[in-house]
Amino acid sequence: MPGPTSRPRLRPLHRRSLPLAAAVLAVSLLAGSAQADDPAPADATLTADLDALLADARLANAQTGIEVLDAATGQVLYARQPQALLTPASTLKTVTSAAALDLLGADYRFTTEVRSTGTRYGGTVAGDLVLRGGGDPTLLAADLDDLAAQVAASGVTTVTGRVLADGSRYDTTPLGPGWAWDDEPYSYSPQISGLTVANDPEYLMDTVRVTVAPGAAGEAAKVTLDPAEAPMAFTGKVATGAAGSASSVGVDRRRGSNELALSGSIAAGAAPVTSWVTVEDPSTYAGRVFAGALARHGVTVGRGVQAASGAETSQPLVSHRSQPLAQLVVPMLKLSNNGMAEHLTKEIGKVKGGRGDWATGVAQVQNFLKANGLSTPAGRQVDGSGLSRYDLITPAKMAGLLDLAQDKPWFNAWYEALPVAGNPARLVGGTLAARMRGTKAENNVHAKSGSMGGVDNLVGYATAPDGRRLVFAVLINDYAGTSPRPVLDAIAVRLATGPATTGTAATQQKARSLTVPAQDDGYTGTRWEDCEAVSHC
Repeated sequence: MPGPTSRPRLRPLHRRSLPLAAAVLAVSLLAGSAQADDPAPADATLTADLDALLADARLANAQTGIEVLDAATGQVLYARQPQALLTPASTLKTVTSAAALDLLGADYRFTTEVRSTGTRYGGTVAGDLVLRGGGDPTLLAADLDDLAAQVAASGVTTVTGRVLADGSRYDTTPLGPGWAWDDEPYSYSPQISGLTVANDPEYLMDTVRVTVAPGAAGEAAKVTLDPAEAPMAFTGKVATGAAGSASSVGVDRRRGSNELALSGSIAAGAAPVTSWVTVEDPSTYAGRVFAGALARHGVTVGRGVQAASGAETSQPLVSHRSQPLAQLVVPMLKLSNNGMAEHLTKEIGKVKGGRGDWATGVAQVQNFLKANGLSTPAGRQVDGSGLSRYDLITPAKMAGLLDLAQDKPWFNAWYEALPVAGNPARLVGGTLAARMRGTKAENNVHAKSGSMGGVDNLVGYATAPDGRRLVFAVLINDYAGTSPRPVLDAIAVRLATGPATTGTAATQQKARSLTVPAQDDGYTGTRWEDCEAVSHC
């Protein structure tokens, strides 16, 4: 039944919960057959306030699950359907990132290598160069350029063979279970490989930036690619319309190919239009970008770029190391980067289970949860980002993860990596930069959002006026009408603001004042995807 309880749920007995656990045991021995469904309220005012917010008509036919905890004691302050299995969307990234930090370590780094298969004679490598991917989800075109510069600086001027692109660290399944086929061209649904490349500082891996600029009125628009080595072919065209005319630019990648269908028009004199489009076969794409960098640095490759088998005998030449994991989770969580979450999942599988695939990685994540007392209910996880609608988790398990994380050595880095409500800085506020501005939640609430068609969730931490840290998990599924996002934000604001003064009237007025109109964060809700990298959706 809705409402709070002073009876804590079963949870790991870490240091904050030991006194509470002993007290609960004593009470249960005295109470005997006391009914679990008739608990004493832990916070009656919070109950009244949240019940009032949850009476919002936008939630009338939705499934809503909530749990709010006192972060110091683990006491449940409010719960509504805490054991309901709900779709987490991108809030699943909290599970993936926590498991990665715990299992791989905050200092873990990914290494990309350039290796040679042949014998070197002076400036000539008689054989191939192997670009061996180490699973780095943040490998940039600029990093490949730096590797090419290192190869040139080592004295190599000629490679008689090929550039072999080796993405074999992970399996050959590029897309996650249950991912929507019509999401495939878009930057939030990249193909996953042990070798991939991004072309922007937000690490949109396996994408090419397509820029359409107007020509003279009546002429075709100019289309450019970044990186230029991206293997895209064009059909159709974008026309240049009269100055001041409406612009409607279409850049659509045909499924299963690197063909871009161009359509529409752009007004003469208008600003260029930029799209980020995924690329088929990310490993070979990265190899082509690397080969282009070699050419710029004066290294000639005789036989082009091919995929490696992963079994080539080779010797190390130069390498690139990523930033440590504690830094990598910042863009992953702040910007809700799906590809980074999937790389961490497969990397966990590779390091801890010997196989770089989703099944092994997810099994290791579940082992992490089990080891920390969060194995039931089982729920379901099939990927690391939450892009799949197969994923299911309960609000209680999500709140339990946030609670136990506080005792981990990596907690401070993880807490700071969560988006911060209302902070306009891109790598501080992240997906919450435009939300809850001008409220007590601004620069207070640290939380991960998660959204896709019919799903809007928020899980994280709020600091109450008395200084207490509160843990909350709010999952709203199966709404079909107006977005309930204002209700999500109002709940977080209530936790940061504290109670109304006194009485039912004050509580109801407080609830009305908290339910503010939705603020624009770039999410249109017009597609069925998890669309949180808002500058690129």
